[in-house]
Amino acid sequence: MEILIFAILAVIAVVCAILVISQRSPVASALFLIATMVSIAILFLLLNAPFLAAIQIIVYAGAIMVLFIFVIMLLNLRRDEFGPERRKVQRFFAILFVFLLLIGLATIIQVGAFGLKSAEEVSDVTTPAGVEALAQLLFTKYLFPFELASILLLVAIIGAVVMAKRRL
Repeated sequence: MEILIFAILAVIAVVCAILVISQRSPVASALFLIATMVSIAILFLLLNAPFLAAIQIIVYAGAIMVLFIFVIMLLNLRRDEFGPERRKVQRFFAILFVFLLLIGLATIIQVGAFGLKSAEEVSDVTTPAGVEALAQLLFTKYLFPFELASILLLVAIIGAVVMAKRRL
């Protein structure tokens, strides 16, 4: 039964992720991104990680997506404001990006297949000690990427506000 639920949620997450990049409307893309995040949060629940599921809902599907929707509505972009179409250049970079993404995915799969740890070596984030260990890693070893992501989001929001004010 658990495998069936996992398969259904995985299909929903992948389909919604594909719909995120295939929609013309940024609002529809953001809504499909929320659906993707919620399905991933339910997958975390299936893995007995309620803390990660709650963080996924609160931080990503909640706060970040509200900011995305706010920025999209603030900019109120129209098709004529994008400038001339550059489909050939976009297609080249899209193919290059997909190629690099596939190489990265193959590398991750290869490392994951040969570098598996036993169940005892993997910390359990469902216990309070696991949450403490996660916080310890986040604010020590991964502090720089964490702060870099927050600065990147802040710069994107400030840039959107500046662009919107310039038009008014």
